[in-house]
Amino acid sequence: MLTSDKPAPLRSSLLGSPETNRIAHGFFTRKGGVSDGIYRGLNVGSGSNDNQDHVKENRRRVAESLGAPLSHLVTVHQVHSPDVVAVTTPFAGSRPTADALVTATPGIVIGALSADCGPILFADTEAKVVGAAHAGWRGAISGVLENTVDAMISLGARRDRIQAVLGPTIGPDNYEVGAEFYEQFVATNPSYKDFFRNSTNNGHKMFDLWAFITERLEHAGVKASALEQCTYADEDQFFSYRRTTHRKEPDYGRQISAITITE
Repeated sequence: MLTSDKPAPLRSSLLGSPETNRIAHGFFTRKGGVSDGIYRGLNVGSGSNDNQDHVKENRRRVAESLGAPLSHLVTVHQVHSPDVVAVTTPFAGSRPTADALVTATPGIVIGALSADCGPILFADTEAKVVGAAHAGWRGAISGVLENTVDAMISLGARRDRIQAVLGPTIGPDNYEVGAEFYEQFVATNPSYKDFFRNSTNNGHKMFDLWAFITERLEHAGVKASALEQCTYADEDQFFSYRRTTHRKEPDYGRQISAITITE
């Protein structure tokens, strides 16, 4: 049964608004969807085992809240890659495999799905070029953030004008990792040790994905900030892959962060 609730996305003034520069965006939460059970709320994950009619309706609500039809909400098959797709029209047929999207075409809503990984929205409000990236540690360390910035520049954005905002992501108090994870990071770059602190569990570390992503963005020459909303800690608002894993639940929902240039 459809709920009368509407989506209530989080927003950042740094990304502009429809009124000031024709850019609309939202870091969507679980609020305002029709899914139930473990997918309760606004689950937009077509790769989940949720009722696909519910997922379709949830995605329609996301698109509608940003002033577009469902057909113009564009997402990719995310695989923790560094790959970026430039979008000019809605996809025909299957979604490409990638982890970020950019567009300078009004009316196209581009989105990144997440359930602990980092959803990042980008905007050059003057050039009217936007981006959406999905970055867990694999995507961030392999360059998806930098590649998104470069793809925006190829569409006319200017590096020093790009604002990047990290949406709801697992926070540093809940992202515990093993020694092998820490060693892999430090072997890549010794300075990465600064993104870890000791856990109360011997041999484990706590990883600050928020800081890691925002620092990578700043090194790419763009202005970066984070909402600092933890997906693991706030079950009422967010889906979390790690929370689902800890509970041994069979599946999990995904939220979406999306952005568009209004027509």
